Amino acid sequence: MTDSRKDSQAARYIEVSLVKRSVHCTARLLDDRAPRTCAAVWDALPLSGDVYHAKYARNEIYALFPPFADAEPPLENPTVTPIPGDLCYFSFAGTELGTRAYGYDREVGPQATVVDLALFYERNNLLLNGDVGWVPGIVWGQVVDGLDRMAEACNDLWRSGAEGETLSFRRA
Repeated sequence: MTDSRKDSQAARYIEVSLVKRSVHCTARLLDDRAPRTCAAVWDALPLSGDVYHAKYARNEIYALFPPFADAEPPLENPTVTPIPGDLCYFSFAGTELGTRAYGYDREVGPQATVVDLALFYERNNLLLNGDVGWVPGIVWGQVVDGLDRMAEACNDLWRSGAEGETLSFRRA
């Protein structure tokens, strides 16, 4: 890609919020690294859902959504070691999440496909699941403002609980 083409493409930003806690951060979409994933998410915005705190990956919050892309994006810009501020996209078959071990058995059926949009807010994350092994995610965004405030709220979510809290993604 030439420099002139990079300059002609304006950066796109989204706001990620914990609604009940009234905290948000701003993230830049990584269109140059994950163009199909960014397009799918951008076209589906706004999105919001019940927030969960990771059980295995460590410093992660996420929400689950029905599929919203015409076709699931390929594994572009993958990682198994997300860093603070990474926004990741995962797609799971219902049989992968529809067990009591994950706590979604009332919400996710075996026939369903589920999209997981996640925010990693601190270091030392490893996407390794004891049941299935490595779970690479697509890094499609990077927080550029407000991560400190969001990390505080995420830690509170971990300690105080997620019930009644919503994770929201919208265009900034």
